[in-house]
Amino acid sequence: MNSSMIQIDNVTVRFRIPHERIPTLQEYAIRWLKRRGVRYTDFNALNDVSFSVEQGETLGIIGPNGAGKSTLLKVIARVIRPTEGRVRLRGRVAPLLELGAGFDYEMTGRENVFLNGAVLGFSRSDMARRLDRIVEFSGIGEFIDAPVRTYSSGMVARLGFAVATDEQPEVLIVDEVLAVGDAGFQRKSAARIRKFRESGSTILVVSHSPASIKALCSRALWLEHGTIRLLGPVDEIVDRYSSVSPSP
Repeated sequence: MNSSMIQIDNVTVRFRIPHERIPTLQEYAIRWLKRRGVRYTDFNALNDVSFSVEQGETLGIIGPNGAGKSTLLKVIARVIRPTEGRVRLRGRVAPLLELGAGFDYEMTGRENVFLNGAVLGFSRSDMARRLDRIVEFSGIGEFIDAPVRTYSSGMVARLGFAVATDEQPEVLIVDEVLAVGDAGFQRKSAARIRKFRESGSTILVVSHSPASIKALCSRALWLEHGTIRLLGPVDEIVDRYSSVSPSP
């Protein structure tokens, strides 16, 4: 892999979409016994995608809704296995995909900090040492011991971001999280990502904001219908994409 932190080789992700909705398991069993079955259509969310990301590089991923951007990040984060092809990674990966998706909403914010830390591979003592920093950055304050079900969606996202980014990862995967929280928190989160970039982290960013992509990234990858349309210098790719796409 040389200096590449991420290597994507001929990756295809194929989903099976049923032609009709089967409302119950009983109905599915009846169809199977009668050999009527269920008809499916195969859909390629990604189709033979290949590229690499070098150590310390920040790559922006752009494209219309349904282009396969989030699917690509989930493949790299190993949330989804590719149908074909290979993904190779080096270093500790921090995926910021759906902030708070792994939270237990009946547990308190404090308990969820330890839970998410365990998912990310940190020990309880590590998380205890980092807890005050996480609470301060998230702005949760006195709500840290309240059940997460009482939080607003912005509070959940802020806590999730604070947990995932408290220590610098070698690879950071960011899916539209620059839009979480109020304007002040958006500035804090963008500043933290810039700090990681300046300190040598390899970063992938998906955003519908051309300004954010230009501000953070050195290269851009334009996805369309699950394939790479263009890959190159960020200003060139974003300007060409913006010229043919409606403003977000």
